[in-house]
Amino acid sequence: MDIREIQNLIKFVAKSGATEVKLEMDDFKITIKTTEAGAAEASYFQHYPAAQPMQPMMQQPVAPVAPVPASTPAPASAPVEDNSKYITIKSPMIGTLYRKPAPDKAPFVEVGSTISKGDVVCVVEAMKLFNEIESEFSGKIVKILVDDMSPVEFDQPLFLVDPS
Repeated sequence: MDIREIQNLIKFVAKSGATEVKLEMDDFKITIKTTEAGAAEASYFQHYPAAQPMQPMMQQPVAPVAPVPASTPAPASAPVEDNSKYITIKSPMIGTLYRKPAPDKAPFVEVGSTISKGDVVCVVEAMKLFNEIESEFSGKIVKILVDDMSPVEFDQPLFLVDPS
């Protein structure tokens, strides 16, 4: 089962109204629980063959999404950022974001970097697989929204890009 199938399963469970689904396969087990708001939360458990020693697996808790408060007028002294002209690069999966190809290497992109369609902007590690995240358009990185080695959610904004 690949990450896209897992994401589709999470979406299906969230929409179905089921409160909990457990799926066990040969090499792993997935438990998906839904909250009152209908958001799905997944727990991943890796099973190791009996011949290998057991290693503890760190699991990042999935924080529930806080409701957005009603819009309040901004104070007159606070500058308002207009991000509507920028395109957002979002995470296609749940995992841990790495901005560098290796700890001793330079980041893939920095603020001000010019990118082309197909350029790798970061790596997201999910279930011990490192997935290169490529830009779907050309432009200039204007803001980096996630720190290196941070957990990310599906569809979470990662970068703002000026396409002009």
